[in-house]
Amino acid sequence: MQIDIKTSSVQQIRQTFSHVARRLGADKPASRYQEATLELQPEDNFHYRPLWQPGFALYDKGRTAIRMNDWYAFKDPRQYYYGAYTIARARQQDTMEKNIEFVTRRRLLADLPDDARARIAALMVPLRHLEWAANTNNCFVTGYGWGTAITQATMFHAMDRLGIAQYLSRIGLLLDGNSGASLVEGKQRWLDDPMWQGLRRVVEDTMVVQDWFETYVAQNVVLDGLLYPLVYRHIDQRLSREHGAALGMLNEFASGWYDETSRWVDATLKTAAVESAQNAALLGRWIAQWQPRVLEALRPLAVEALGADEADAALREITQAFDARIQKQGVPLAAQPTAQPTQETQHG
Repeated sequence: MQIDIKTSSVQQIRQTFSHVARRLGADKPASRYQEATLELQPEDNFHYRPLWQPGFALYDKGRTAIRMNDWYAFKDPRQYYYGAYTIARARQQDTMEKNIEFVTRRRLLADLPDDARARIAALMVPLRHLEWAANTNNCFVTGYGWGTAITQATMFHAMDRLGIAQYLSRIGLLLDGNSGASLVEGKQRWLDDPMWQGLRRVVEDTMVVQDWFETYVAQNVVLDGLLYPLVYRHIDQRLSREHGAALGMLNEFASGWYDETSRWVDATLKTAAVESAQNAALLGRWIAQWQPRVLEALRPLAVEALGADEADAALREITQAFDARIQKQGVPLAAQPTAQPTQETQHG
């Protein structure tokens, strides 16, 4: 008996969802990222205007001075949608848990001299409060921004900041033997120590900006773009030379995370800048407003950690790299103001 095995192919009627096909074309398959991003922003059938801002719709393009013909022009080069994002972060968390276990088991921080542990705690633990503010700022952008291409990425970014705050808290607990004393002291330093007050003021001022895209620029472009290279490159390297590599292992997520997310931040900045000369000029003015304030606020931390001479060199290097990065995205470097305006508006 002869058996003939035949195969037949079934032609797909549709390649993707209708709302995605209307943008990409009916015959073009869509990636998971595109299906989770495109045309998902609510635009119709709002039942009421916000009572606290009746001049705007619930979701309104007019909440920012940035103007775009197509808000879905923004793309995340990492192609993060919920599934891809959580898988990537889960793998990184596994690595970090192994690093923490290694440091804990070998008592690489716990057996440091008291003055060394106090120095690391004084420089690192207060930053957990800055990360909480970054979470709040990115939640604000998510809530009031327009277009899923931006808001889903800022929500991922917001949750990342909580994760980094937790890692900073765990550094403090490793330093104080899980007593929590370093966390209490870190909060008091953030509130009262003169070294931190300039940075605290800048951080709090970013939280009372009304234009959500300016909040994005102030937090994710300027503040992170200057602070992360200082803390997780220069200060981390200095402390590792002085006290061993344990702190570097515990900062590995934050360091790698900054390099990864900078690609998305740069892509967003560049897309807005190339849209129009008006957008590029506005972005340049925002950066010029915030950059000198952040640098001034970071100087006491840099001097305390690195010494005056090395701090000056580090801040010059960071500034030059930051300026080159901004210009590469098509944003002109505007003249920096001599006096900073008082922030009077509030989030939502």
